[in-house]
Amino acid sequence: MQLVIHQRRSAFYFSVIALLLSAMGARWSPWCYYGVALFGALTLLGIYDLAQTRRTLNRNYPILIHFRYFLESIGPEIRQYFIEADTDDRPYSREQRNLVYQRAKNTLDKRPFGTLLDVYAEGYEWINHAMVPTHIDSHDFRVLIGSERKQPYSASVFNISAMSFGSLSANAIRALNGGAAKGGFYHDTGEGSISRYHREFGGDLVWEIGSGYFGCRNLDGSFDAARFESNACDPQVKMIELKLSQGAKPGHGGVLPGAKVTEEIAEARGVPVGETVESPAAHAMFSTPIELLQFIARLREISGDKPTGFKLAIGHPWEWFAIVKAMRETGIVPDFIVVDGKEGGTGAAPVEFINRVGMPLREGLLLVNNTLIGAGLRDRIRIGAAGKITSAFNVARTLAIGADWCNAARAFMFSLGCIQARSCHNDQCPTGIATQNPHRWHNLDVPDKTERVYNYHKATVMALKELLAAAGLQDPAQLLPDHILRRVSPTDVASYATLYPTLQPGELLSGTPDHVVFQRYWARSRADSFALG
Repeated sequence: MQLVIHQRRSAFYFSVIALLLSAMGARWSPWCYYGVALFGALTLLGIYDLAQTRRTLNRNYPILIHFRYFLESIGPEIRQYFIEADTDDRPYSREQRNLVYQRAKNTLDKRPFGTLLDVYAEGYEWINHAMVPTHIDSHDFRVLIGSERKQPYSASVFNISAMSFGSLSANAIRALNGGAAKGGFYHDTGEGSISRYHREFGGDLVWEIGSGYFGCRNLDGSFDAARFESNACDPQVKMIELKLSQGAKPGHGGVLPGAKVTEEIAEARGVPVGETVESPAAHAMFSTPIELLQFIARLREISGDKPTGFKLAIGHPWEWFAIVKAMRETGIVPDFIVVDGKEGGTGAAPVEFINRVGMPLREGLLLVNNTLIGAGLRDRIRIGAAGKITSAFNVARTLAIGADWCNAARAFMFSLGCIQARSCHNDQCPTGIATQNPHRWHNLDVPDKTERVYNYHKATVMALKELLAAAGLQDPAQLLPDHILRRVSPTDVASYATLYPTLQPGELLSGTPDHVVFQRYWARSRADSFALG
């Protein structure tokens, strides 16, 4: 694929030149008519590639892209050797990507001849069906967030996770927000703030605020309450999400080189054009759990009492316990918490951070859910979850262990046409999704990709409806750990209820549960410090 990436449209230009030369040579030699026919056909193919709108790769790499399609069609051996020799090193499997592609294109996602999975392999998971399946009228499952607020929000059970303008192109942002507007689900802005492209289609936004305070900062990087209010009170912004950490690189800051800070990015982020911008690893507005909650309360007040919460990838358990203790002590409770698993993420990061830093979604979500139940706070706080979620079963499994809704980032990039070329960080994305190069992203057709984002979301929540009905349920909120089973050995199967016991309401307030993590760290955590006491 790297050959295709670097050649761009050279094959088309060569074909046009060769056609002209063949036409001129036909005056002296009849053999040149063969060249006219050959290069004429290639030129017509290239013109078709440039004119069509469904495939961005064809528009960016006319003629050449068909060699890739040809190799894909030969068979798995050739495909693996020439095109995807690094498949095992890719974060998402071909199976996961194809499911998204099929649903985004509104093509048949059924398969004959049974499962391709080894159902006797350790780690195989499934949801059991009921003897009497139910009938569910609508697939539009909603979650009410911030019921105590003046402006509560009814969110879809499946939404677009945080991806910033700057990381994604203008047309990618347009298509994502257009799909969200059409499908009635939300679009998380990422910490790059709200750009002009987020506003074009009017889709629901969750404004994510990171340590750089983009969109609500002074020139020195400090928080600007007036700028925050201007953005937060926009009716298109439905919730405020303070980002403490992200799954792709928790505990790691970021740098946006000045060369990438265009006028549009500078406008969205509130930074000078052409100057390098740092996103620190830690927030400057708080340094203790109590100060964190006070800052959240302040954001909620300034926003006009919109649902306000935070996103984090779980790290040290005692730091999370300290936040929960601060909730009990201050009475300040976020309206929602989004748990980001380390296995997800779309941003580029050092290999060590991608592979070895942070807690996976399942363990992080279980810890957050159990702690809130044990502290008697779960009924006041909604939980979102993100981390390599692509299918309805992924959603059902995540809801069963404690989430109220799910977000996905890479899956929605697949719906736009991402081929996992892994050029997100070098501005060479071949599909025009993760690049600021206008010669690449202008070829991403917004109306077509908007429809694909909408189709993928609709097909996934419809598949979730069918799973729930087969399990004898009526609503995602009814999913329990008992519904999901896993093969733990070739001969043994256990439900999630057995594998992951749940605390009883208020159990942490009356004593220390018989869980190692709570026994070691709960009593030693402090509301006034993230340090272990």
